Order: sequence, then C-alpha cells, then structure tokens
Amino acid sequence: MKSTAANIFEREQILCVISPQENAYSQTFVHAHKQYLPAKIVSLYAKDYENFSDDNGPLVGTELPGRLSRALQRRLLKLDPDFFQQRAMANFLADNKVDAVLAEFGPTATLVMEACDKMNVPLIAHFHGYDAYRQRTLETFGRRYPELFEIADAIVAVSRDMQAQLINLGAPADKVHYNSCGVEPSVFKGADPLNSPPTFVAVGRFVDKKAPHLTLLAFQATLEKCPEARLVMIGDGPLWEACRQMTVSLGLSSAVELQGVRSQAEVATVMQQARAFVQHSITTHDGDSEGTPVAVLEAGASGLPVVSTRHAGIKDAVIHEKTGLLVAEGDIHSMAEHMTRLAKDPQLAADLGTAGREWVSSEYSMDKRIKRLWSIIEDSLKKAQNF
Repeated sequence: MKSTAANIFEREQILCVISPQENAYSQTFVHAHKQYLPAKIVSLYAKDYENFSDDNGPLVGTELPGRLSRALQRRLLKLDPDFFQQRAMANFLADNKVDAVLAEFGPTATLVMEACDKMNVPLIAHFHGYDAYRQRTLETFGRRYPELFEIADAIVAVSRDMQAQLINLGAPADKVHYNSCGVEPSVFKGADPLNSPPTFVAVGRFVDKKAPHLTLLAFQATLEKCPEARLVMIGDGPLWEACRQMTVSLGLSSAVELQGVRSQAEVATVMQQARAFVQHSITTHDGDSEGTPVAVLEAGASGLPVVSTRHAGIKDAVIHEKTGLLVAEGDIHSMAEHMTRLAKDPQLAADLGTAGREWVSSEYSMDKRIKRLWSIIEDSLKKAQNF
C-alpha cells in the first residue's frame, strides 16, 4: 500500500525492478540500475512476459489444485487467465513494502500496471528499443499501451527519437522523460587509437537491427584498400552462424575474429587495443529499432572513434566528424570509406577518440544518468505521497 508515513524519504526507499529475464548478458543497463540506484532493490522477473518470479522461484505455482484446475478448464469459474498472477503481484508489493516499481521494457510494464494501480504504488515504465517500435510487439502489447500511459507515473525513453515515438503512440508529453543509459568511464578507458593497429571492434547481439552482416560487407571493402586491417566481433545471437559462414565465403577468415560473448572487463580490454568501433544499426522491415546502444557509449568512453549509422540514439551519442563518423542506414560504401580513412589516419582516429571520451564522460556517465533516473523515480514518489 502507499506509504502513510510523514515522509517516506526519511528511510531507504524500496524499489522493485522487474525485467523480462534474470540473467540476460546483453541487458547491462538493467544490472546497472540494480547496482547503482540509491534504494533497496527487490528483483522480479517476467519470463516470456508472462509469469512473475523472484529469486526464490515463481510467485504462482505451476500446478493448481485438481478441483480448481478442472473448474477453470470447464469454465465454471469466470476468472481472467491472469487473475492469480495479478493477485500474487499485488501481494508481493504489499509484503515487500515496495515504494515504487521500475519496469524494464514496455511489455513488462503492461503486466504489472494493474497491480501497481490497485496498490497505489508508483510505476515507472522504462522503454529501451524494440518495445517502442517493433510492429509485432506493438500489435501484441501496444494495444495496452494507452492504459499503461494513463496508469504509469513516469515513462522513460533512452533516445530523443524514442521520446517522440512514445508521444506519437499516445503517451502524455509531460510524462515522457528522455534519459539514456549510462557508462562507467572508470571501467571503459585507456584506448590508444594513435598507436594501435587498424583493428576495428564491434560489440553487440547478432540480430537484424544491429546488422552485423552489413558491418562485415563494409569491412570487406575496407580490407581491399587496407590489407592489414582486422575486425573483432563480440556477441552472439541468431545471425552469428550466418556471419561465420559469410567470413568463410568472402575469404575473411584470417582477418575477422568472432569471439562470442565476453565479460565487461574483456570487452574493455579489446577496446583498449583497437583503432575504432563499428556498428551498422538499421531499422528492420517490421520497425524494430535501437534505443541508444550501450556498446557505442562504452566505445566512446574508452576513447575510440565510432563509425556507425544515423540511427535512433546513436546520432545523439556520436557527433559526426567530432567524436565519430556517421553514415545513412544501409550505406556500406560510405561506412567502408570512413573505416579506410581511420585505418590510414591514426591521428584522426586519436583526435576523434579523445573528443568522444570527453563527450561521453560528460553527458553519458553512469553517475549522471543514474542520478537523472533516480530524480524521475523520486518525483513519482513525491507526487504519489501528496496525492
């Protein structure tokens, strides 16, 4: 229930962070929110956007008593299929004395919004990418977005494009807050493009919107003009095997290294030894889009110039010809030209990288972005208390 104390800020706030998966390696921003937000964190998961679970397992048992199960199957009880999940969620919020809920991704927020509304617990819906754009997601969960936009106390977008998109979808402009994810400059640092070999690094899931195959094609053209160039690709995903096959069929096996998933520390080390970071993000046929890719921020903080596309939050994070070089989506020829330019001009890479670290450290530091997110949560708590 909503706190009736004179001032809930006289004690540590209890924040429930609910996310789709418990250990998604690519969702470093979720781990950062849990680690750095100044509250007592209670974690919940909504696997496949369905059943709630905490660190001890499902909130609702998978086996219903025989009599109740048969009654539901015969439709003798007119209960919403989500009834038990919602009741369990409401009880969880009450039992844990949760002050506010941070729902990572829009679909997750739609699952928890009824319980938050019932228990008068402020809900902050944090969108990250596909949840604001992808057509099949909007068809499945977007029909509940109007209700979410009404119930949510705050809505967070990680790029300027996404902020506009959510407003276009019907979110009240005064509820939508722009706040990108952050990066820790003390972890990502030390790149030396001037003295590093012409090695390009790409970090991210091998999925359509990150278009790793287009990065490979751009690198192929770069290699023709700069035979000493190398490409290191970190991550995995549904396109990994196709990209491995491409490296073989295009004769790139000796110049491209597919490293798979690596830890944050390992990624930081690879970036320290590279000339530049590359990523060819695109909008897919069903509208799927990035938010602001964390790897782009990590590269900038490391001191690497970024070669990428004018896509979503990338164009917020990378200043063309100052901290990196941008091309239109799908323009692998211009991307190859930029990569060749950096391969042959280490001083340019160093200058762009230095400016990139200054920019990212100033505008996208973890400290700044966490403080901004916490201020949004605090404002929601204050409004709820004064309601």
